[in-house]
Amino acid sequence: MSNLRRLDVNLLLTLDVLLAEHNVTRAAQRLNLSQPSVSVHLAKLREIFGDPLLLPGPRGMRPTARAEELREPLRRALEALELAVAPARPFEPAAARQTWSISASDYGESTVILPALAGLRAAAPATRLAVLELDPGQLVKQTEQGIIDLALHTSEDAPAGLRCRVLFSERYVLAGRAGHPRLQRRPSLAQFARLEHVIVSPDGGGFHGVTDSALDAAGLTRKVVLSVPHFLFVLAALTRTDLVAMLPARLVRDNPALKVVEPPLPVPGYEMAMLWHERCHRDPAHRWLREFIVASL
Repeated sequence: MSNLRRLDVNLLLTLDVLLAEHNVTRAAQRLNLSQPSVSVHLAKLREIFGDPLLLPGPRGMRPTARAEELREPLRRALEALELAVAPARPFEPAAARQTWSISASDYGESTVILPALAGLRAAAPATRLAVLELDPGQLVKQTEQGIIDLALHTSEDAPAGLRCRVLFSERYVLAGRAGHPRLQRRPSLAQFARLEHVIVSPDGGGFHGVTDSALDAAGLTRKVVLSVPHFLFVLAALTRTDLVAMLPARLVRDNPALKVVEPPLPVPGYEMAMLWHERCHRDPAHRWLREFIVASL
């Protein structure tokens, strides 16, 4: 380690070329240095390694046994260093063999990942995608440790310290089964409050959400009779019962099994965002994936 501290890359490059050329003059020409400068480098190298390294011979300079031992390890080390400091190669999706991991709720799976999936398979057919269950409390740790590449979450709840790109703004609509007798037209506020509602509670078991907060401000309550942790279960429940739900519009659009109407009161929506860690912000493959997802929406 003490010898390593005394070395710099220029000395190692000089030694590599000297071992290839066996001649100070030719080495100086290849390195674009003066002959005296190469001689100074060689003197420093001899001191550091405690070996003459190159000795005068009838046809140029002859490497010592120690120099011969250094030749291949030095070449490999310089190649590795060159690779490490070289500009990042452009990402080529058609030849890529990446495995990406994205953390998302079932809503994020349906509204962000699913629209991108077919195109992703076509553009990067040898890649793989793992979708992990969204755990908001673990996002910083998971992205920092490389467990996930991206997270799909609301921008309002994005942890500090993560990169964030808003994908779209979402609003709430009222949905029930096609043919629901009380959704043939937009219900009044009083009719809305009397309907039997199902609510999504990601933490489990909650019966109060943003709609209830909006009703509280109007001095009203509604009948929430079912609380579930996932949106997709809600969709199935709506088609089999006369329950209704306030759902994100993107989740229910173009669904012939559902009747969708505007709610009788304004309910704040949210922004859906893509989150990632600074460590992979400039990675060409990661950047390509982010841009592909944005273009797919």
